[in-house]
Amino acid sequence: MDDELIAALGDELHGALRGRRTLPPLTARHAGITVDDAYRISLHLLRLREAAGERVIGKKIGVTSKPVQDMLDVRQPDFGFLTDAMQVADGARVSLAGTALIQPRAEGEIAFCLRSDLRGPGVTRADVIAATDWVAPCFEIVDSRIADWKIRIQDTVADNASCGVFVVGAQRTDPRTLDLAAVQMQMWKNGQPCGSGSGAAVQGHPAEAVAWLANTLGERGIPFRAGELILSGSLAALVPVTAGDRCTMTIEGLGGCSIAFTE
Repeated sequence: MDDELIAALGDELHGALRGRRTLPPLTARHAGITVDDAYRISLHLLRLREAAGERVIGKKIGVTSKPVQDMLDVRQPDFGFLTDAMQVADGARVSLAGTALIQPRAEGEIAFCLRSDLRGPGVTRADVIAATDWVAPCFEIVDSRIADWKIRIQDTVADNASCGVFVVGAQRTDPRTLDLAAVQMQMWKNGQPCGSGSGAAVQGHPAEAVAWLANTLGERGIPFRAGELILSGSLAALVPVTAGDRCTMTIEGLGGCSIAFTE
């Protein structure tokens, strides 16, 4: 795709985000769009958000577990950027309109906070653990500017990996003190169980997913920076949420977090 079309599609997605509206899939309108094209669109979208005052504070991985891949019919991970405007406090009541959420779904994840830089390629799981200051439970509320979540990998990459908002739990845990692949997560919506999974659901180990992202972005000249948050991917299937819902979760050894939704 030429630069003009890349910019036009990035502008479309930014307008949809700000206007809380959806768009037909990019892949339905541009059959030749590649993942590289989608990444360029995503960067254009990010530049527009930064121009509006947002600041990058981390990165995220999506579609890492089989339940999510099956739900979305997307067969490889995607990636996006986290900004300060996306983070909300643990236990917050989030306005769907105020956060520009359109068709949100909740994911239970493990968040990594880095104490040192990482730059791929060549990053391993051990490198990730060594570079991590702490891990914590996290709700990512994914959202899509693509109508009815009819996404292919190019659509979600272009749309900043379908990121909406996220919340990180208060407990900080040294990742060297437990087996992150073995930890068990439980999720509830309005007091009813709505999902469960283990750390191994994410590419066998959450740090493997983080290493994959470090290497994928490293090939594009983008490092992980000390202090950044990295969301490692959902441990269970996505849970649709609407105004009035409250989601809570716990991860064995890591504590828990919660988020509620209003109009």
